[in-house]
Amino acid sequence: MASREKIDIKGNHADRTSVGIAIILMSVLTMAFADAVVKLVSVDVTLWQVFVARALVVIPVMAVVAWMAKASLRPMAPLWVLVRSGLLVLCWLSFYASLPLLDLSVAAVAVYTNPIMIVLLSALLTGDRVAGRQWLGVFVGFLGVVAILRPGGEAFSWSVLLPLLAAALYALSMVLTRNKCRDETPITLSLALQGTFLLAGLLATLLLALLNLGEESVAVFPFVLGGWAPMGLREWGLMALLGVLSAAYFAGVARAYQIAPPPVIATFDYGYLVSAVLWGFLFFAETPDLFTVMGMLLITAAGLLVALPRDKSR
Repeated sequence: MASREKIDIKGNHADRTSVGIAIILMSVLTMAFADAVVKLVSVDVTLWQVFVARALVVIPVMAVVAWMAKASLRPMAPLWVLVRSGLLVLCWLSFYASLPLLDLSVAAVAVYTNPIMIVLLSALLTGDRVAGRQWLGVFVGFLGVVAILRPGGEAFSWSVLLPLLAAALYALSMVLTRNKCRDETPITLSLALQGTFLLAGLLATLLLALLNLGEESVAVFPFVLGGWAPMGLREWGLMALLGVLSAAYFAGVARAYQIAPPPVIATFDYGYLVSAVLWGFLFFAETPDLFTVMGMLLITAAGLLVALPRDKSR
């Protein structure tokens, strides 16, 4: 059937680049909205509540979907799936922890140094061929990031190290997805990730309860160090929304990196920045300035450079 992934004459999976690009663009639009919701609720709940409550909503829904689709949930490479999930949990821990401290657009730009890291890791660790035009696209994208961050400005406070760390962890996990988890189904990867989120949230909650930090210590970083806050209908509703959005995003990203070259998908990952600015304006009245707009234009140009088809006459 045409919908099935093609296999080339050597037995390798044939890339489906255009489909991968479409999936990643929809995924980053979805996740930027979810991140805006996390920033919105960060004043009312803790990070660990987000991890646990979201997973409690997502896991049953995805299990039902898997049952209806008669999909096997047993991973083919359990160790690599676990490593991937751990890297992504650490990634989102770092990024979410930065949201109460930074504007959504600034955190987004910092974390979106990850496409540059993905290209470098793909070339250095796995030997993927990166065309000169793609390197140029990554460089132009990097210039866009610099234009938005503006060295020496507010974005270079210590808190920007959190989304930068998230970027490195994300890049490593995505290269791992393509090279070690390519034969896993997206729902298997997503369920494993949500299970890891749930476990991490429960363990962190238990640890904080045992430590019993004083009010002064908790006040330093309440989103990460605080205990569970009461959750009403509004909070559970937002957690349910986050669960649905996150499930769609994680499945989409996993599939995009499975079926298309990481350097291509990584550059279209930059679409998250445009989405973050949009949601930042709608949720928090964050208005991009001239440099931010210039950065967005450079990032768009970077995506086009990578997406152009190769000259087949060569």
